[in-house]
Amino acid sequence: MVETTFNYLADMTERPTYYTYEPPAGKPWRNTKGDRRTMSVESARQLEPAPSLDREGFHLVRHATAAENLRDQRAIRETYYAEVEALVKRETGARRVVAFDHNLRSSAKGEERENLQRDPVRYAHNDYTELSGPQRVRDLFPAEADELLARRFAVINVWKPLAGPVEQAPLAVCDARTIAAEDFVPTDLLYPDRKGEVYSLRYGRTHRWFYYPQMRADEVMLLKCYDSARDRARFTAHSAFDDPSSPPEARPRESIEVRTLAFF
Repeated sequence: MVETTFNYLADMTERPTYYTYEPPAGKPWRNTKGDRRTMSVESARQLEPAPSLDREGFHLVRHATAAENLRDQRAIRETYYAEVEALVKRETGARRVVAFDHNLRSSAKGEERENLQRDPVRYAHNDYTELSGPQRVRDLFPAEADELLARRFAVINVWKPLAGPVEQAPLAVCDARTIAAEDFVPTDLLYPDRKGEVYSLRYGRTHRWFYYPQMRADEVMLLKCYDSARDRARFTAHSAFDDPSSPPEARPRESIEVRTLAFF
């Protein structure tokens, strides 16, 4: 177990909003303020039984990719997407899985970043909401949306280090059972051509945070970001964090996350 600081959303009267691009003149990048809280982060490797997607909202599995270079966009889409789809299908029992998006992240600075363009996200959030989960299905499958939305579906994020072990900015996940519905705050993400919606997370005394220390490149974490079924974990808040046990010259974290839609 380690102690660290998480960036929660401070209470506010207006709707939280973030720009994902250079905002118009006079507009701030965001209208929010952080609520920094010191929290314990426990090792999920010690849990018995092991965490599951439907109970805690996250799950660790072994996976060695056949892709030669996961920094290469073609290798990601032509090789890794198919692997991820098969992995999620096997782990969830879904009848159909579609990988539709990915991000490469690095905690390195400057030229060390190579083509890993995004920083680790250091605020507590969940990628989809009650509204944006179904909207993603409508956006991607307009002709099939009504049929697909009539049955259970889930958005599952597959998170993997590009190199291991992870020593800097590991990913923490909050046990879905410890998050109250009112802790989730719908938040707008403004893009040049559209508006998305995620959940920011308010602080809650019951929250329990976990991580997998020293994650290896042949390990992947599955996170439940949305589930239309209401009798199980539906949203799993997560955040990168500063691990006080990291060595002074810790290797920057490099990771890939692939978002999938699982249809049941």
